[in-house]
Formats: sequence, C-alpha cells, structure tokens
Amino acid sequence: MRETVGTTQPATWNGRHRPRVSEAPWRALDAARIGARRYTAVMTDDAEHGSPVSGNRDVIWPERFPRSAKYDARWMRDAAMGPNPLWLTEWLYEAMDLRPGMRVLDLGCGRAASSIFLAKEFGVRVWATDLWIGADENWTRICEAGLQHEVTPIHANARSLPYAKGFFDAIIAIDSYIYFGTDDLYLAYLAPFVAPGGQIGVVMPGFAQDIGDHLPEHLRPFWGQDCWSWHPAHWWRHHWARTGLVDVERSDNLPEAGELWQRTEEGGDEAHVVAADKGRYMGMIRLVGRTRPADPDAREISR
Repeated sequence: MRETVGTTQPATWNGRHRPRVSEAPWRALDAARIGARRYTAVMTDDAEHGSPVSGNRDVIWPERFPRSAKYDARWMRDAAMGPNPLWLTEWLYEAMDLRPGMRVLDLGCGRAASSIFLAKEFGVRVWATDLWIGADENWTRICEAGLQHEVTPIHANARSLPYAKGFFDAIIAIDSYIYFGTDDLYLAYLAPFVAPGGQIGVVMPGFAQDIGDHLPEHLRPFWGQDCWSWHPAHWWRHHWARTGLVDVERSDNLPEAGELWQRTEEGGDEAHVVAADKGRYMGMIRLVGRTRPADPDAREISR
C-alpha cells in the first residue's frame, strides 16, 4: 500500500521501507503534443533497447495494461508507492466516464504518477492532492512531464480539502482511500466536492473473500496494523450504498489480483507470502459510484 493524505506517515509501509524518490525519473520522457492536451506515449527503456519485458514485470504488463506499458519502466518504479499506480488507474478508467477537459480530483495521489497518466492519456485536468508528498516535489515531476497546464499539485489533508463544493466532474483515489474512507462519515464529506451526477472512483487493496475474525496465518509476515482497513468488495458496496449519496455502479475485485500482487512483490521480502496466498485472499478492489442530487434538508458534514 502507499502513503497518502489524511494519516500519520509511518516509518515503513507493510513492513517495507518507503521507496526512494528518483532524482531524474523522467529522463526518457518526450512531451510532444498530439491535439488538445494530448501527448505521444513514452516508450520504455526496454522497448528502446530491445530488452525483454520480463525484467520489468513489476511495472510492465502489456497484455493486461497496454496504456501503462508505454511508459518508462524506471520512472514508474520510482514513482510507485505500492502496486503500479498506472495499472490501477487504467483499470479504474474502464469503469468511469472520463472525457477531455473534465476537472478531476486525484485524492491521495502520492508522487502524482496517476495524475500525470490521467492527463496524458485522457485529456482531463487534474488536481493532484496529497499530504505526505509535497506540492513542490510533485510540481517538479509534473513540469518534467510537460503538463504544467493540465496538472495542479496541491498539498492538503483528505479531511480538509481546499476546494469549492461541486467543483469537480469526477474524483478518483488510487491505493489511498482505505486510509480515510472506512470512516462512516467520510463519503458525506467528500461527495459534495463533485457535481451531481459525477463519479467517484477508487481502487485499493482488499480481500478477495471474507476472512472472518481470523487472519490467515500465511498473511502474517505481510500484515501491518494499517492493513486492518482491507475489506472485500461487498463490504465497500454496502458502506457506500447505505448512505444514499451515490448509486454504486461497480464494486468488484480485479480478476488478475493474484498476479498483480506476484508482480508487485517479485523479488521482495514478501514474495513468499504472495506465493502462498495464490490470489485466495489478497485482492484489489474497484469501487465506483455516481453522485445523486444533493438533499437540501441534509445536515452538512464538517471535518
């Protein structure tokens, strides 16, 4: 999992030290424009030098995520704070109605890789919002991508957002919502920032099936206290649907979640945990809801 807005920053993440920030992650990026706010794809180092993709299995998965596979492997690896955020964003996009020119809040954007991907691939305008990664650092990365007019970095807490109500056409959260979204009241705080009829879409680690009251023994080496926010897709559907604030359009687990975790942890300290799990419990949850018109009699939630 990744660090994000709205929580205290841990010294490690699922027992692993946080990845370093590359000093020059975008050295292979050539921001040539195609049409209105669209750019050419960034070829990976592997494609340029003819190296096999298998050496970058943690970030390159062309048969499942072809858009993400066009990006530089080193840049994706250095920008990641968990599973490849471009994979997760590409999967989320399959269930959302994003159109060029839309205003999109990328909540808990980390190092803004998902924000850059959204702007480059889909022509949306993105407000890249995070607490643990400063706006200065993300602005440097955004400028190196040539996206100064498409992506705006914001340093803010998920519980104290500096935006006008109804400002966004859509809100996304990649590998971050579990840090604050389990709060029963959080959706009531967040939903007013998106215009009525707009979508809120999140992707996050979760369980492929219920675990009951007992953590499976093979998961214990991987587990940290922050992982208790993991839930299966049906839990999240109920968590949103009961509020009446959104119509839940999608609540599912990535079918290839087992392979995603294997690729993410390949060669890492927890590779044996993923191998033992075999996709039975470690999932990746996608949740998409469409906001309903505001109830004028509802009491506003202030955080």
